[in-house]
Amino acid sequence: MKAKTIREIEAEIALLTTLDTLKQHPSYQDERKGVQKAFVRQQKYIQKNEQLHIDYARMCTYENEILKHQPEALICGIDEVGRGPLAGPVVACAVVLESEHHYIGINDSKKLGKEARSNLNEHLKKQVRSWAIGEASPEEIDKYNIYEATKLAMYRAIENLAIAPTHFLIDAMQLEKIEQPQQSIIKGDAKSVSIAAASIIAKVYRDDLMAEYHQQFSHYDFENNAGYGTKKHLEGLKQFGATPIHRMSFEPIKTHYS
Repeated sequence: MKAKTIREIEAEIALLTTLDTLKQHPSYQDERKGVQKAFVRQQKYIQKNEQLHIDYARMCTYENEILKHQPEALICGIDEVGRGPLAGPVVACAVVLESEHHYIGINDSKKLGKEARSNLNEHLKKQVRSWAIGEASPEEIDKYNIYEATKLAMYRAIENLAIAPTHFLIDAMQLEKIEQPQQSIIKGDAKSVSIAAASIIAKVYRDDLMAEYHQQFSHYDFENNAGYGTKKHLEGLKQFGATPIHRMSFEPIKTHYS
């Protein structure tokens, strides 16, 4: 019987999704280097995929604990982006996931590449039960301080939801005005799938917003730095001064450009 070609074996094992089925393949002991390389590649792919599923299950821990006691709970994840920049609003997002969510590979938005973040953002906005954005302006940041302005953006995001959540999972914040149960989770965007979803939508929204501001204020490189104090941004400030979207209470703007 003629031996299968390496390409034929590659096509067969590409359909296998567990290490057990991979090792049971008739060509697993084939000593040809090309065959062995194909098995090693598929083994790494399977192991990576299995780890992603393990990570996703871990990120559902907080949600599952709530659902264990209240199966009909509407859990809202909340996160913000933009506390550190010198310009632009602080943006919060509130998200209520659908019951059968399955976003393998989701993580803290800062740990995802731009393409992966963009793809997840589009998928999330189409699939989740409800999502909403809240903002606090640079003027409000200067008036109330960044911590209180962040809370304000979060309250606005909650108010903009189409449904009323029964529970809240919040990234490292406590919202005193919320009556429903809430849990503040340090680094929640890497520990809770609901908060991670909120972090992705918030970041893409704010990045796009700052890219729009770049068209109006082209000297500060907002489309690339999203308002953070990069070299080009600071050079723009030095040459042209502060804009209406700069946070006048932040250094170095407070000292040099107010």
